Amino acid sequence: MSSNILDGKKILAVDDEADVLTVLEEEIMDVCPKCKLEKASSYETAIKKIKSESYDIIILDIMGVRGFELLEAAVKKNFRVAMLTAHALSPEALKRSHELGARAYLPKEKLGEIVPFLEDVLKYEFEPGWKRLFEKLHGFFTDKFESDWENKTGLKWREWGGISDSKK
Repeated sequence: MSSNILDGKKILAVDDEADVLTVLEEEIMDVCPKCKLEKASSYETAIKKIKSESYDIIILDIMGVRGFELLEAAVKKNFRVAMLTAHALSPEALKRSHELGARAYLPKEKLGEIVPFLEDVLKYEFEPGWKRLFEKLHGFFTDKFESDWENKTGLKWREWGGISDSKK
């Protein structure tokens, strides 16, 4: 098995749904058995871990565990955070995730592809990481959101490049 950028990394996954935490564990540990994965299923447990531990990546559900509050606490400690959502899948939640310093915004429908997204969270700095994310998910978001979703986020998709007007 070849090495992975996630090898030896400490990851915290936070979600109030046990099945989501199980899938995250299976997906991550299958590709990267040298990772250390911790899980939390409540805001209270997660905030204690964020305040007392150090992590290379934190995966936060938006709903159910007060994900945006956890995001703010994690970013204050300079942790790289990937937001994960099903119910808060909207241009507004995407925009808020970006504004609060998340490194990625992932739909739970893409749980089976979580590892490449986490690799990107480690490989890329903030804006280049968002550019990479939207190169990968632009079509998905266009299918899921209303037609003017890019404008609603207020983010500079076109300036980041990689997304042409023909992909609208």
